[in-house]
Parts: sequence; structure tokens; C-alpha cells
Amino acid sequence: MSKSKCACNRRSWFRRVSEGEVVLGLIIANVAVFMLWKIADVSFMAKNFTISLDNFTSGRLHTLITCAFSHIDAGHVTSNMVGLYVFGKHIGRIFGPEFFLKLYLAGAVGGSVFFLVHKAYLAASSKGGQPMKMDPSKIQGLGASGAVTAIMLLDIFLFPKSTIYLEFIVPVPAILMGIYLIGKDLTMIIRGDQRISGSAHLGGAAVAAIAWARIRKGRF
Repeated sequence: MSKSKCACNRRSWFRRVSEGEVVLGLIIANVAVFMLWKIADVSFMAKNFTISLDNFTSGRLHTLITCAFSHIDAGHVTSNMVGLYVFGKHIGRIFGPEFFLKLYLAGAVGGSVFFLVHKAYLAASSKGGQPMKMDPSKIQGLGASGAVTAIMLLDIFLFPKSTIYLEFIVPVPAILMGIYLIGKDLTMIIRGDQRISGSAHLGGAAVAAIAWARIRKGRF
């Protein structure tokens, strides 16, 4: 099958689905992997649904994306899926389901790459005389936060004067929320918080910034 025919078939498929259906499909996939953690072999899940330097250097390149569908904690998957639903439907309505899906996957890869780069830096620092409690190459990352951050921040970049409800209660301008989120992620990196990866969030933010720049130039 030629590349042009494949592209036509892909466009035809995306014309038949709505942004809501793509969002729902991503939510179902995330929940399915969350449930898989409860019943599947933990070692298999760790090797195939988390991102780490060990996984990456072992050739498990698929984890760059699969980790963005993977959650262990119920609160983690719930917060990410709420953000995906709220902001994903809005971005999907504006740019279409194909753009939205590509943005999710790009945010996933961007978050994974930033996570790996940060852990590689920490690993090099530990060898240079700054020992760490845990080998950075073995620290595992998972979750849709990088992908969701890309979607949420693109929405904020495009509509900075809109209102976002902090904790679903306090109304704040979108641009202030964006500044707060990026600042919080930078603080987590500096503080060395290993439970929440600020570097993965910043990877999603970088993807959002690139997408926003391309949209402004009419290249989306």
C-alpha cells in the first residue's frame, strides 16, 4: 500500500470519529492499563509500561509511549483523565481528532524524553561525587501527565484570558494557572521530588509550546 493511500485511509478514519470518541478511547485505554496492573505480572508491567533509563537502554523503546497510558494509583489516573476529558474535548473540537491524538502522543514522547534526560543528568552527577539514595537509571516513571500537560498548556497558550477553576472551586485566569504549573514543576526538579516527575511535565509543556508556535504560523 502506498504512503498516499495510507494517508487517505487515515484521514477517512478520522473523519468518521468525533473528538469525544477519541478522548473516550484514550480514557478507556488508560483505565484498561490501570486494571492490568492489578492482574498482570508486575515485572512484565514494569518492563513494558514504565519509562526508565534501564528500560530505554535495554531496547524497550515502546515504553516512551506505553508509560503514558500507565497508572498504578487510582487518584493519579482519575486526575489525569479528568484533565484529559476537559481540555482534550476543547482542543479536539477546535483542531479535530487527528491533531488531538497526535498532540497526546507527542506529549507522551516529550515527557518521556525529558524524564530520561533528567535521570541521565542525575546519574552522571552521582558518578561525579554526589551519591543518591537510589540509582537514577532504575527510577521508573509512568502516567499520562506529560501528554495531558501538553494538551492543557496548549489550551492555556491559545486562550490565556479564559477562566480555569483551581481544584474545581477557585476561578483563576488561565495564564496564571500556566505560570503556576510550570513554576511548580521547576520547583519539583530543583527539590528532587521523585514521586512526581516535574521533568516529564516540562516535556509536555515543551510540546505545547512547539504546537502553539506552529499554530501561530499556520502550520498545524
